[in-house]
Amino acid sequence: MKALMAWILLVLPLPLLAQVIAIRAGAVVDPRTGTSKTNQVILVKDKKIEAIGTAIAIPSGAQVIDLSHEWVSPGLIDAHSHLTLAESGGDGPFEAFYLSESTAFRAMRGLHNGEILVRAGFTTVRDVGNSAEYAMIDVGRAIDREWFVGPTVIDAGKIIAPWGGQSRNIPASQGNFWKYEYIDADSPAEIRKAVRVNIYQGAKVIKLVGDNNPYHYSVDEIRAAVDEAHRAGVPVAIHCIFGGEEADNAIEAGVDSLEHGFYLTDAQLKRMAAKGITLVGTDFPRFVLDVMGTSSGMLPEPAVLAPLIIDRLRRAHQAGVRLVFGSDVPIDIPGKDRAEVMLGYLEVWTAAGIAPPEILRAMTSDAAKLLRVDKERGVIAEGLAADLIATPEDPTKNIMTLKKVDFVMKDGRLVRDTRGR
Repeated sequence: MKALMAWILLVLPLPLLAQVIAIRAGAVVDPRTGTSKTNQVILVKDKKIEAIGTAIAIPSGAQVIDLSHEWVSPGLIDAHSHLTLAESGGDGPFEAFYLSESTAFRAMRGLHNGEILVRAGFTTVRDVGNSAEYAMIDVGRAIDREWFVGPTVIDAGKIIAPWGGQSRNIPASQGNFWKYEYIDADSPAEIRKAVRVNIYQGAKVIKLVGDNNPYHYSVDEIRAAVDEAHRAGVPVAIHCIFGGEEADNAIEAGVDSLEHGFYLTDAQLKRMAAKGITLVGTDFPRFVLDVMGTSSGMLPEPAVLAPLIIDRLRRAHQAGVRLVFGSDVPIDIPGKDRAEVMLGYLEVWTAAGIAPPEILRAMTSDAAKLLRVDKERGVIAEGLAADLIATPEDPTKNIMTLKKVDFVMKDGRLVRDTRGR
């Protein structure tokens, strides 16, 4: 029997033997207040934070992780991702990336990018469509079952749009191939049905297209989506690049978040702030825009758009709009993985004059509120998921330290520890 027990102790993974993980943290950051508490002990059990404080007794047999020289923050959140998407770049046809790829292949890309993101500290993502036949919903399910390592996935299913998805001028003889990615819905009744189809498939957010063609949704049509989704406890996001009446309609209808919004006016931003509508600005840095080009005519030239993005982000912040981080990385950048590209957006936020504590909040607690997971994630607190990252500097003083995340825990599971390497 003793020999058997000795063998078990050698072959079983330590986390299975240690029911509790105790983390000695040099400082624990609260993004809600932009403050830190020093010399904290975090006890993790059954994927959640069991206790946190300075006078916490470490149970006998607990696995101890020493982060006493690190700043521990909640895992990061990207509220606008497309993990299965890889556009061809430049000004090639927008549809080219999905006409040649199966749903299974897209799922594999989603898993690959998800692993990259979680290792860099992004423990939750909201994936807002363009994942073929609901690929990211299944990716999220596989991650939840711990078949693979990756972030928690809040998925939109198929994007709901006026007829044609986000395609333009496709010859009728080619057929409605965009339905691989989109649901056409052209009345309040059709929109309600499309919302129900997505939620049936497992969507936890609804994504609408607000502007892409000369025609766009009315207030009543958008309101139908909001009403149907909210009754199911699901938020609504709307793609709206150019502002104008399209943005006015979305704001009036009461969407939860407006995505992009590069041309929003000061008056529109003030109305968003008054109604509590979040801006997920997808604030592309210039090096991303240079590779994307105009995305087949959907965007202005990079030299025009780059300064507009910084100006709009600055004005939105000054207007008091709740800002949440979203990357919208739609393309592979040579020499960089998805996480490195996403963290490059910090330069834009800094250029817009937004302070590190506010940027961190936009990437954690405020993002969790938008995604409706703030009772589960987004801060470090008892009873919440043990989604933790550690950095060698205080992110509320130097936000660029998020590029140096050297420890990641996801749902109490150690994902990465590269300290001292």
